[in-house]
Amino acid sequence: MPEIQSTRLNCTQCGGELHPAEGESFITCPFCAATVYVDKSLVVFHHALRPTLDPQKAAAALNRWMSGSQTIKNLDQKAQVTASTFEYFPLWYFKTKAAGGEKIELQPAAATSVTELTKMAIPAGDLEPYDLSLDVQATPPTVPLEAARQWLDQARPGAQVLESALVHVPIYVFKYIYKSQTYTAVVEAATGVVLANIFPAKSEAPFVLVAGVTAMVYLGLASLPLMGGGAINTGLAFILALLAAPFLLGWAAWVANKV
Repeated sequence: MPEIQSTRLNCTQCGGELHPAEGESFITCPFCAATVYVDKSLVVFHHALRPTLDPQKAAAALNRWMSGSQTIKNLDQKAQVTASTFEYFPLWYFKTKAAGGEKIELQPAAATSVTELTKMAIPAGDLEPYDLSLDVQATPPTVPLEAARQWLDQARPGAQVLESALVHVPIYVFKYIYKSQTYTAVVEAATGVVLANIFPAKSEAPFVLVAGVTAMVYLGLASLPLMGGGAINTGLAFILALLAAPFLLGWAAWVANKV
């Protein structure tokens, strides 16, 4: 793994290396007791998240996601997991401030097919200083900081960068096959959140059909009183609406169970 160029902070009075904690702007030098101000907009920190999931728990998180409401029914039973790998994936982390307030922006610092990683929630309190012992499992950044800053300028024009960091996030990358097609899903190992760009999702067509037929039925019933007949047609429309409701609800439940 190539060496990552990190920012080193040195005391302006004695030259001793400083290690600011999260949220610190003024640091007291442990060597000479001088007080140093840290402008975080000019410093690039290197952080990592601590994993809380082992391979078994990560697989269980993937299984729960496959059996959930986003994917097709019984994907957890129909799909075949073919590979699982663990790595620390690099993300450029920017804390910005604009008219809408402060916001965290993430950008992949290496090539990935799962761009959903940029939608992760990374609490600042969970960030820890990067340990060089993680290099063996860490993916080196290949996207320059300058390129990420250019993207940020386009995404949030005029925003002030309060803090920049390279964050290595622990992830499990799963490959699975469904109907002869290979898919990728990522389990974020700090929280268990599952991220995927492309996956076998529920088809919307059956639900659109049920909604369309239901709308047509009740639109037709609502128009009965307008055809004349006064109270008779109004009462008939009300009775037919009550009779139609169980059938339409049953049809919707059947579709939800099958898709």
